[in-house]
Amino acid sequence: MPTANILNLFDKTITYGTLTVNNGRIARIEHIGPEQPDQPYILPGFVDAHVHIESSLLTPPQFARLAVVHGTVATVSDPHEIGNVLGVPGVDYMIEEGKRVPFKFMFGAPSCVPATTFETAGATIDVVGVGDLLARADVGYLAEVMNFPGVLNGDHDLLAKISLAKAAGKPIDGHAPGLTGPDAQQYMDAGVSTDHECFSYEEGLDKARRGLNILIREGSAARNFDALIPLLAEFPDQVMFCSDDKHPDTLLEGHINQLVLRALAAGHSLWNVLRAACLNPVLHYNMPVGLLREGDPADYLIVNNLTSFQIQQTVIDGKTVAQNGQSLIQGLRSVPVNQFNCSPKRVEDFAVQESEAGSLIRVIEALDGQLITNELHLNARVENGLMVSDPERDILKLVVVNRYQDTPPAIAFIKNFGLKHGAIASSVGHDSHNITAVGCDDESLCRAVNLVIEARGGLSATGGLTTERPNAGTSLIIEKILALPVAGLMTDSDGYDVAAQYTLLDQYAKQDLGSTLSAPFMTLSFMALLVIPSLKLSNMGLFNTKVFDFTPLQIMT
Repeated sequence: MPTANILNLFDKTITYGTLTVNNGRIARIEHIGPEQPDQPYILPGFVDAHVHIESSLLTPPQFARLAVVHGTVATVSDPHEIGNVLGVPGVDYMIEEGKRVPFKFMFGAPSCVPATTFETAGATIDVVGVGDLLARADVGYLAEVMNFPGVLNGDHDLLAKISLAKAAGKPIDGHAPGLTGPDAQQYMDAGVSTDHECFSYEEGLDKARRGLNILIREGSAARNFDALIPLLAEFPDQVMFCSDDKHPDTLLEGHINQLVLRALAAGHSLWNVLRAACLNPVLHYNMPVGLLREGDPADYLIVNNLTSFQIQQTVIDGKTVAQNGQSLIQGLRSVPVNQFNCSPKRVEDFAVQESEAGSLIRVIEALDGQLITNELHLNARVENGLMVSDPERDILKLVVVNRYQDTPPAIAFIKNFGLKHGAIASSVGHDSHNITAVGCDDESLCRAVNLVIEARGGLSATGGLTTERPNAGTSLIIEKILALPVAGLMTDSDGYDVAAQYTLLDQYAKQDLGSTLSAPFMTLSFMALLVIPSLKLSNMGLFNTKVFDFTPLQIMT
């Protein structure tokens, strides 16, 4: 029976009192007197309103183990990533893994598997599959409708999936970067109720005024908090906080609690901030998460004060799951599932011949902290009739390798990764999760890709510093791999160990190989994401999202 200052988010009051918990529920709230500022505070737990658990590189039990330390009690979890690898069985896997720990995962039915027909995925979830998922009590919503052009153009199957969600009375998540005006209205009118892809205040304002719920995202790669947080004051009932994609190193540092502190530091009302962090997601998604009312599940936090929000205790269903920075959730191991069917590659597979058109090419411009990219027209470096990476100008070769079958790699060029040596590669490649790699030379690219293939999934880096082999006089290239045996996306290893391994790999990519990006592996994972503007690379070729079709690498002059 904790006694502390108790926050009521509905009537915006704070009173000193005692909670009585019985069988995992709040049986009674006894109000003793007015707020006592020198005593701790009890408030509802934080909710991540949109996250892909797979992007943490951790299985659901390992994710929960790290998240509860920061006061997160629940997530609205889109299993779209594993769905693209394994289909409905992958979604089943995430749901069952989530049930093994005291944490409230709400999983959705992926609406776009595969995301587009312009890439090779490992599975398909058709209308029947989506309907079967939505009929389940443990599936809470239709996950992000990424193919917004399909909605606008009346795609029959996509609209059928939306209709099934409406019939089931379950929310429909959106994903429409840059969409405003009448097109945004048409998208909403189809039934979409949220969007986490706004990247400017003007876009968010347009959508919020139309009634859309705006999820302010701050993940490891996409960071839109600063641009969108002004919306909270005007639309407190329509704003939620989310991470979308969060790597283990940043999850180790914090979660939704960080956005709470930043919003308060920006001068926003405590009640509006906690509404976004705790209340709005639970109400919108009808989540089985308590909100500090008698009869609710006993899901709450105890913090030291309402300034620093140091989390002293996290409680879910009356069970303490974190105490003073220590997780009390067990680090459960999981049975791996996977689909990885490609053979090792050869260096010559990554060669690009200069054509008669010359060396003027389309180059992807990566933007730090954003998922969107720009299209540049630049001259490639040519050696012996081959177009090659040019580290001095930061124009590097980017490749996507089909992991589901043996086909030639797709090859393009990219700017702003900043690598000076070697290459990095990853089997986390949204949305189909083929192998994506960027490098300074074909030998390094080939080796980085083959490290991932040999591990049947993972993040790799090769090149950089060399060390002399004792008494040999030959140099040894440094190679690093973080294996991801679960669908090539996750590992069931201890989350704290994985975070440490990832940190070392990230530091190696930056300090030794020279990447200037804040999160090079996370940024790399989005360079094959064809539903985000404007120039991306799928395993089938270079893709222009503005016309939603392939485009040639070389420009005819």
